[in-house]
Amino acid sequence: MDVEIITIGDELLIGQVVDTNSAWMGLALNDYGFRVIRRTAVGDVEEEILSAIDAARRRAPLVMLTGGLGPTRDDLTLQALCRYFGCRLHFSETIYADIEEFFRLRGRPVNELTRLQAMVPDRCTVIRNRAGTAPCTWFEREGFTLISMPGVPSEMQWLMTNEVLPRLAKQFHRDLYIRHQTCWVRDYSESELAMLLSGFEDGLPSFVKLAYLPQAGVIRLRLSASGTEAETGDGAVTALQAALERLLEGHILVIGDRPVEVIVGERLRERGCTVGTAESCTGGAIAALLTSVPGSSAYFAGSIVAYANAVKQQVLGVTEDDLRQCGAVSREVVEQMAKGALRVLGCDCAIATSGIAGPDGGTPDKPVGSVWMAVASKDSVTSRRYQFGALRAQNIQRATLTALLMLLEKL
Repeated sequence: MDVEIITIGDELLIGQVVDTNSAWMGLALNDYGFRVIRRTAVGDVEEEILSAIDAARRRAPLVMLTGGLGPTRDDLTLQALCRYFGCRLHFSETIYADIEEFFRLRGRPVNELTRLQAMVPDRCTVIRNRAGTAPCTWFEREGFTLISMPGVPSEMQWLMTNEVLPRLAKQFHRDLYIRHQTCWVRDYSESELAMLLSGFEDGLPSFVKLAYLPQAGVIRLRLSASGTEAETGDGAVTALQAALERLLEGHILVIGDRPVEVIVGERLRERGCTVGTAESCTGGAIAALLTSVPGSSAYFAGSIVAYANAVKQQVLGVTEDDLRQCGAVSREVVEQMAKGALRVLGCDCAIATSGIAGPDGGTPDKPVGSVWMAVASKDSVTSRRYQFGALRAQNIQRATLTALLMLLEKL
């Protein structure tokens, strides 16, 4: 079944908040055999919300909507939905009791504005929200279904996981089977990889597509199959994945579409190793990414953000001569940083970065975007220079991902 997602909020349109809801919902719906055909974002304007719903209804029999359910004046979703479906709001004692309990557990009183969230449309199914105060509303009319959920990601995810997806699976016959298989490929540019796999792509069955998802230093290849159960059975996708692996032997880092920090954590656990970081230009971003994974305390030892040269010297043992003669952004310095992290943090392996993130500080020999990285173990150290771009935030992000890929390669 085709699905359209509508997200509501001025903050999404001006870039103040990034729409993570659509991405999460798309993955979850795919797993249940629903195909997202479009994602639309609209502002907090009632007429725009109505127009988006009407347009979506002509494209898809199921529309998922998030946002605009708060208690403030700019939250207009329920008002728009009542107009669209010919409803009126009424006070729900059940929802109000949920809201009171939610606030009681947090030691806060329910005020009049929050009390308004117990006003729900009278021509829909109201689904209680155990993770927040705004309930989910489920509308149906003449073969069209619209489900409205809060825009707070944690609340939307709880409702989707515990209420919405199980109800959708029960109500709608699964007529579409979707399978994805992803692998991470190194050593190729996107165009080089596309040329290499041209013959493979020509031989794909009609229900399978190959997508290229480039990132810094790596490309994710995704095989996607959609169709009937017979067509998209795991056997067909598995056979195609095996053929792809044979073509790319020696160049596949990992199979699966987990985030790289999760993959690194899995490898460290498998080998019983610990890791630490010594970061200059990345400013602790590598450590933050590694520790974002639950259970990372099992393998993450610690981090030293050695931004100043004095810290590189006094904490990590980088020599004054190498800093003066080679500069902070150099092979010599970054290797000493990595070895120093091994010693100070007592870990099995360490990542070190030193570079010029920008927007200034570059020289003809070391322009903005120049980054040296090293990965050290007790037996060896590997270092490389990378040249990224001119944008500071992008340089830090790319350096962080590339450093984790270097560690993954060493593991």
